[in-house]
Amino acid sequence: MRWADTFRVGAHGLRARPLRAVLSAVGIAIGIAAMVAVVGISASSQELLNQKLDRLGTNLLTVAPGQSLFGDASQLPLSAEEMIGAIGPVTSLSATGMLADTAVYRNDRVDPGRTNSIGVRAARLNLLDVVGGSVESGHWLDPATAGYPTVVLGAKTAERLGIGAADARVQVWLGGQWFTVIGILDPVELAPELDASALVGWPAAESYLDFDAHATTVYTRAEESAIADVQAVLGATAYPEHPEEVDVSRPSDALAAKAATDEAFTGLLLGLGAVALVVGGVGVANTMVISVLERRGEIGLRRSIGATRGDVRAQFLMESALLSLLGGAGGVVLGAAVTASYALWKDWPVAIPAWVLLGGFAATVLIGAVAGWYPAAKAARLSPTEALAVP
Repeated sequence: MRWADTFRVGAHGLRARPLRAVLSAVGIAIGIAAMVAVVGISASSQELLNQKLDRLGTNLLTVAPGQSLFGDASQLPLSAEEMIGAIGPVTSLSATGMLADTAVYRNDRVDPGRTNSIGVRAARLNLLDVVGGSVESGHWLDPATAGYPTVVLGAKTAERLGIGAADARVQVWLGGQWFTVIGILDPVELAPELDASALVGWPAAESYLDFDAHATTVYTRAEESAIADVQAVLGATAYPEHPEEVDVSRPSDALAAKAATDEAFTGLLLGLGAVALVVGGVGVANTMVISVLERRGEIGLRRSIGATRGDVRAQFLMESALLSLLGGAGGVVLGAAVTASYALWKDWPVAIPAWVLLGGFAATVLIGAVAGWYPAAKAARLSPTEALAVP
């Protein structure tokens, strides 16, 4: 038979039993949809991360004091910022200084032990420009406010203190005195420690809170092409006497590590999708075996009027392939729809790799061939007299 004739005969076999064909295809569709959705959602999440990193930049490095040889807390020298700024490829830097013995409360009646894990930090005026932060309410510190008892709250800090918006009438109890809340930050992706912080001006910290002016975190932006070289010399530059007591990190690496963790979970879900796909293939094979048993008379009649074993084998292989492709097409559409719906719901970019769509169809062809081979071979082995014999 010609391919066109084989296709028509195979399609007729499915149309004659539409409910069975649809139910068998559902197994394939679920497996393909699961795989497309898992890969698509993972790719959309990765695309969101890439866009976020493109916006925030991957050239931010942080310098912080580590520990001494004996396990004691180290301290960056007062000259650390100036020394780091002298590195050629460094384009900008800023710093914060932790006030370890200072806490912030909603009012002066709160139990001093209930700090809500909020840290108080002195901040340089250009901090937001360097870390890529923004103000959600109010405004950031400026030369006029940095020397007075004013504070800007991180996103989590404002939530924990129950403050929804900055206002000149809103004050918090900080370091044993009242500070006016002049701003609330949006979450800072590359410096999440700022989210749970209360930030005061550097001069105000020295005047009102006995700050020793030592930076505890120096945020450094460097030329992208020289980021590895700058990272290698930051420790020795910030603290020449004890470079081993300096911790240097790249915040964007933490986001990339989180994405890598998500990939492990994606692998698990892909495995579950593959199991569903195998179950769907078994369902197709079962359908085709039953079809051969039910259609022995048809097979015998076709053989008796001249159909060869190859013609019968091709007919049942075609039915199996069409059944799998029906499920595969439905699965690809369903998986793409699930991916798009989830991504739009999460306000993510929709990213479905072309290879997963093509791979879905390729998988259905393979499943159709594997699932249909035995039933097709079994049908082809039936002789006309055996197939037409009345049981």
